[in-house]
Amino acid sequence: MIFASDTWAGVSDKVMAALAAASRHGGPAYGGDQITRRVEARFNELFEREVTVFLVGTGTAANTLALAMCARPGGVILCHSEAHILVDEAGASEALGSRVLGIEGRHGKIAPEAIAAALERFQPDHVHTGQPVAVSITEVTELGAAYSPAEIAAIAAVAHGRGLPLHVDGARFAGALAALNVSPADLTWRAGVDMMSFGATKNGCLASEAVVFFDRARAADFVFARQRAGHGFSKAWFLAAQMEAYLADSLWLDNAHHANAMAARLADVIRKSGTARLALEPAANEVFVILPQALDGHLRAAGVVYGPWSAASFPPAERPRAGEVLVRMVTTFATTAAEIDRFAAVLRGG
Repeated sequence: MIFASDTWAGVSDKVMAALAAASRHGGPAYGGDQITRRVEARFNELFEREVTVFLVGTGTAANTLALAMCARPGGVILCHSEAHILVDEAGASEALGSRVLGIEGRHGKIAPEAIAAALERFQPDHVHTGQPVAVSITEVTELGAAYSPAEIAAIAAVAHGRGLPLHVDGARFAGALAALNVSPADLTWRAGVDMMSFGATKNGCLASEAVVFFDRARAADFVFARQRAGHGFSKAWFLAAQMEAYLADSLWLDNAHHANAMAARLADVIRKSGTARLALEPAANEVFVILPQALDGHLRAAGVVYGPWSAASFPPAERPRAGEVLVRMVTTFATTAAEIDRFAAVLRGG
């Protein structure tokens, strides 16, 4: 019963088959192959406009290299205080030239008003504070919430009002689309997004992510940044083969719908347990649960795998009480209903 993270899941059969097929063929190195060209064309179709796309091997590389295109002396990137770029990437954006400033917000979201307030401290004639270079949001957020197109548009208006691009960390972008039932275009450039990290590894790929530029002028130097950072893969068609299979025949959305459905099933088990409770309603495939400490120990002893989570960004009334813990359980494209039923049986036995 593995609910640790969607990075723990394996690889979709169709993606693995595409990798096996790609292994039988060579081609021009460093992205000059035909599979990469087809993937680039597929992204244009997906977003209903011409975009500039680069493939990399990890989500951290996608985020860091995309935001590096905004770097300036004294640059500051604004994001949520629990954003992956601030908490989980070992200072990668700082290493490439920009400080990352966290903003508090409920359920992993940052409000336009909070961004505007944070920007007030940065005045053009005050060199000590540095200069904002970008706003970054996460879709789905680190606390499992999904920004709607209207919410993104409101944030974009604030960012653009200060001349800042809006970046989206879309590690779980497919899950947001599946939850909101909107188009990729509606959730990105039509709402004002300038660039995004398009995740695939969490949702069925082995190691393939894309950086998508809707403001194509910002991509001018990306190929050099990618090569300098060690993500200019010589056999780039292996990244492209994964992405091509992932985006073919709606596999990526089917995987996300399944993961979300399993999360909804898991959440229903929690609601009916009488012992555990939901910390918040899941929008996609992350389920945040408050457990009595004794039950937490029982579940772990029974082989249920999940991770602890900080309640710091939760309002006081929503935090665990004495003798309780907050944990995160994540479902994936590979999670089965039988696995959740086994969990339910263990939970009842606790």
